[in-house]
Amino acid sequence: MAVCARLCGVGPSRGCRRRQHRRGPAEAAAADSEPDTDPEEERIEAGAALAGGGPGPSVPRCSLLELPPELLVEIFASLPGTDLPSLAQVCTKFRRILHTDTIWRRRCREEYGVCENLRKLEITGVSCRDVYAKLLHRYRHILGLWQPDIGPYGGLLNVVVDGLFIIGWMYLPPHDPHVDDPMRFKPLFRIHLMERKSATVECMYGHKGPHHGHIQIVKKDEFSTKCNQTDHHRMSGGRQEEFRTWLREEWGRTLEDIFHEHMQELILMKFIYTSQYDNCLTYRRIYLPPSHPDDLIKPGLFKGTYGSHGLEIVMLSFHGRRARGTKITGDPNIPAGQQTVEVDLRHRIQLPEAENLHNFNELSRVVLEVREQVRQEQQRQQEGAQEDSQDPAPPAGEPPAKEAAAGPAEGPAEGHQEPEGGSGAAAQQPTESGQPFVLPVGVSSRNEDYPRTCRMCFYGTGLIAGHGFTSPERTPGVFILFDDDRFGFIWLELKSFSLYSRVKATFQNADAPSPQAFDEMLKNIQSLTS
Repeated sequence: MAVCARLCGVGPSRGCRRRQHRRGPAEAAAADSEPDTDPEEERIEAGAALAGGGPGPSVPRCSLLELPPELLVEIFASLPGTDLPSLAQVCTKFRRILHTDTIWRRRCREEYGVCENLRKLEITGVSCRDVYAKLLHRYRHILGLWQPDIGPYGGLLNVVVDGLFIIGWMYLPPHDPHVDDPMRFKPLFRIHLMERKSATVECMYGHKGPHHGHIQIVKKDEFSTKCNQTDHHRMSGGRQEEFRTWLREEWGRTLEDIFHEHMQELILMKFIYTSQYDNCLTYRRIYLPPSHPDDLIKPGLFKGTYGSHGLEIVMLSFHGRRARGTKITGDPNIPAGQQTVEVDLRHRIQLPEAENLHNFNELSRVVLEVREQVRQEQQRQQEGAQEDSQDPAPPAGEPPAKEAAAGPAEGPAEGHQEPEGGSGAAAQQPTESGQPFVLPVGVSSRNEDYPRTCRMCFYGTGLIAGHGFTSPERTPGVFILFDDDRFGFIWLELKSFSLYSRVKATFQNADAPSPQAFDEMLKNIQSLTS
């Protein structure tokens, strides 16, 4: 920065050349007599003298102020927009050049992907500089993925730059039970610049068009929205018409089409609960899980079937020797933020032979034997940890009195395969050919159109609880990997099967800055509903 300042004639001992011309002779002489001790410039000048073989004629300096304006426009347009305000404080010439709209048009395109023809803004009197400063830069902190605080139900909000708007899209799973269908989405709010004073926030909820709203950035990774005209959310037919409209949008059917009484109660309960949040919502940032080359499949967001609760959004992430499925949307039993499934990648399960695939008791026997083996391994690890904490450390050069068990004391349970050559997902290479798969008799599934072959299976646990997340417990189950985009889970105690399909939408500004930040995010969203 010091060298750049020297080039344009600015420094601690000189100041701007234009200001030098305004000084009197005495002031200019006093300024020139001050020592110039900038170490960076002395280092560069010393290097130049050595390169020239010793003292010689001085090389004439080139000042940025002497460059033509069109070249300065190209230089300034390549700098980050956040640095340009500081550059405008250098001198009047720089400040005047930075009013060139070409510079800010390029910054809007390269930093925020605005590909619209920004020249049409001239009709409304709004400059590209206004779009950058008052819209894109001001609201940059809300871009990305968010989870709304709607009690146990949660949600998935994606805030994006869309043309000359910033729009918050609520992503919804497809209608139950079509788990392979694409996601649905609807706008909740939008921000745009209609005049030069400030950006306008509009609420998009309801069926009467955009209306006045407000956005407040509460703190880092959290913001809230508020609607100032909730009468736009109401319908002329009253609550009954609002419920019928919501039911068609949420479930793709009418209440008469749903014959299951318990399911009707759950649907009505969700409508009443979520309707309370139509005027004010708080959102907390969520990140997509980081990926690793050794992961079993690519982590990410999946749509899953959850019985009478319909389809829900789950985030699959890998943590060493374990995989976790965290609910992004939830229900009154297992709310959003909780770990719905956990997979032990160290314990692979071999499904029964083809003739026994339909036998639930045979599959249950295999899984329970693996569960007992896992319990014994955990018990030995705890006992070993206690002994290590009590026994004094052996003298240097002597081996410890007891070696940790290299494996289970007993052989693997029938139907259970230990990883070869390593542990965790890195040791598991999915078999592309696959093996036959069919649900055992008595296991219910919302979607009968599940794959009939799978790559591999692992022991896992699923979280179940009563209404209101009462008496939660983890119960044994089977994680089934079908392909790169689909997996399933058999809940042994519930005799139920969930099918999960990858969300194939592309999300910007959603990557975690670090693995630690992602783990911290998981803890935060889980603590809100614990």
